[in-house]
Amino acid sequence: MSNAAPKNSSTSASLPDKQPDSQPDTQSPNSHSPQLSAIRPAKIDWQMDDTGNQVPVSGEFGDVYFSHADGLAESRYVFLAHNQLAERLANLAPMQCFSIAELGLGTGLNLLATWQLWRALRDMHPHLATAKLHFITTEKFPIPLTDLTQILALWAQRAPELAELIEQFLAAYPPLIAGCHRLRFFDDNLTVDIWLGDAADSLAKLASGTYLTPAPAVDAWYLDGFAPSCNSTLWAQNVFAQIQRLSRSGTTAATYSCAGIVKRALQSCGFEIKKVKGFGRKREMLTAIMPAPVSDEISDHTDNRTADHQAIDNGHSIVIGAGISGLMMAWTLANRGVQVTLLDKTAPLAGASGNPRALLAPKMTPINHVDEHLHTIGYLYSSRLYRTLNDKATQQQLAPVLEPTGALDLLIKANIDTEQIADYPDEMATTLPHAQAQSISGLTTQDLTENLYLPQSGLVNPHALKDVVLTHPLIRFQQIDVYDISETAQTATIKSNDQANNTVSLDADNVVICAAFESHKLDRRIFDCRKIRGQLSWFTPTAAKLTNLPKVPLKYSGYCAPFTAHAGDNELNDVVEGATHLLLGASFVRNDTGTDIRDEEHQISRDKLVTAIPEMAAVIPTDTTLWRGRAGIRTQTPDYHPMVGLLVDSKRLWTMSAMGAKGYALAPICAETLADMMLGSFAPLSAAMQARLSPNRTRLQTPLAD
Repeated sequence: MSNAAPKNSSTSASLPDKQPDSQPDTQSPNSHSPQLSAIRPAKIDWQMDDTGNQVPVSGEFGDVYFSHADGLAESRYVFLAHNQLAERLANLAPMQCFSIAELGLGTGLNLLATWQLWRALRDMHPHLATAKLHFITTEKFPIPLTDLTQILALWAQRAPELAELIEQFLAAYPPLIAGCHRLRFFDDNLTVDIWLGDAADSLAKLASGTYLTPAPAVDAWYLDGFAPSCNSTLWAQNVFAQIQRLSRSGTTAATYSCAGIVKRALQSCGFEIKKVKGFGRKREMLTAIMPAPVSDEISDHTDNRTADHQAIDNGHSIVIGAGISGLMMAWTLANRGVQVTLLDKTAPLAGASGNPRALLAPKMTPINHVDEHLHTIGYLYSSRLYRTLNDKATQQQLAPVLEPTGALDLLIKANIDTEQIADYPDEMATTLPHAQAQSISGLTTQDLTENLYLPQSGLVNPHALKDVVLTHPLIRFQQIDVYDISETAQTATIKSNDQANNTVSLDADNVVICAAFESHKLDRRIFDCRKIRGQLSWFTPTAAKLTNLPKVPLKYSGYCAPFTAHAGDNELNDVVEGATHLLLGASFVRNDTGTDIRDEEHQISRDKLVTAIPEMAAVIPTDTTLWRGRAGIRTQTPDYHPMVGLLVDSKRLWTMSAMGAKGYALAPICAETLADMMLGSFAPLSAAMQARLSPNRTRLQTPLAD
């Protein structure tokens, strides 16, 4: 009779890009457990509840998702009241983060009830303005969006106070892909991590050891799986072993169940349990608390992390480099209440990130690798974030950050075929019938039998993104050239020259180096990456040619994308406001750090397009001398993963760099992860993935040969 039921036991490319064969898919077929496969959506049946309303029932387990008496009242009674959430949340200190973990998501009603309480408390208590709520939930059989919309529409009618939250939740609800889906609700300081897959596996991926001590821990557990008699695997020892690992003194738990298996499991984890009156028809339910050690004088409900992290949480961070990595790092820290000074020796987006547009489209992998595939995780989060930033751009009367266009990959060079594409939810990736692919793309003679259509892909406007980020009240940009970084136990210090060549010294609690290939110059502990020159080309077609251009972005052995320049775009690039341009790219030249525009690289991009799509030969001008372009230097590690983490033998110096050509897809999720590392929270990437991104990983101990 649980309300949220984890029926459990168990990328992106940005313009410019490197040649498709220059970045192999580094996922090992043997690097994941063999049982991983596509997520199986829940089957929903319906029953009549005590008040004559239809309620959803699990087709897998034959159990109801919430009480026949009143599911919302059940959530509030069992999980909110018996974890003392109203009192504990109201007593949070400024900047403090409270973490709730749930087994499992089900209809989302527990989340919505918690969110509504959190919003009400923030309205009543001004000191909660900078406090944060982190809601982590697992689900093995997630409800499809169409069914969930139907279920929650009923609750929007029965509980109007949830209507706005339901709308936001459904708008952010992810495609049913294994792994962690981070949803950020910035206005409410709420982070929701939905881990799709086996609960024990998902909880095991939560890193309990960070660079700060004490490690992050769950403050309150919602144990809300289907009844043990229906789904015993969610109440198994391996799940409770993770609950024990992730709990600390003062952690509480609540569950509607009083089954012996649950009582014994909680006690074996070290919880003190108590039976209390149950909700509705249930006579009893369980509450639990992790007691303090005998030597621990801190009271049960004291968050002993507050004092340790107060200086950092309330502090000041310097971010060096104002490309996409630096912008996303600054934005992410600022949205956690951290004051950020963003530095660049030239200007925001002066380097490789400042292209007219960036194509947001995933680098696909077979679905049994997807939960640990950084490109997929990054693409899905970036897509949600940029749509959120569109709303902020509208409020500020700026151009859209993301233009949803969809994208068609001709699969000329790809890591996935149409049979594997079929494993994905259609809303993320699908293969179109030939005639429909022709209609969407505008191509008429190309064989499009093999294709990958990405309906949620789009074009990111870097200029608009930069403008939205820099309007954040906690972000201040300075144009200075950093030449020295040092740290003590108390602070980090940068020394630099300003535009008048005066020496400037700035102190901060943390420094994050996001300076791409120049990061190594700022700190030798950062790997000296491969430098790859990439030139993006564009031209303005004549009116006669315009109708024959591709209608959507196309990926082949390169890529092309039509776009219309918005006001302000010409501040970064030579474009004509209001005119349509065709973007092509990109060249790929190793160990070349020149940024001059080269006609031969315009020609390379043209040849690549007309070779892949011969009908474009009549549309794309042969004379490229009037084409415009931008050349940038991408930074690539030997294993093609970015560097995200604390520098070796350091306490306050971090890096987020080496995004290659995928910065607009990867930087947002990497920034979320690094901010969580810095502030002692649970990250949206697994512990194993965080290790693969470490700037100190073994693969980076040997210098490049070329």
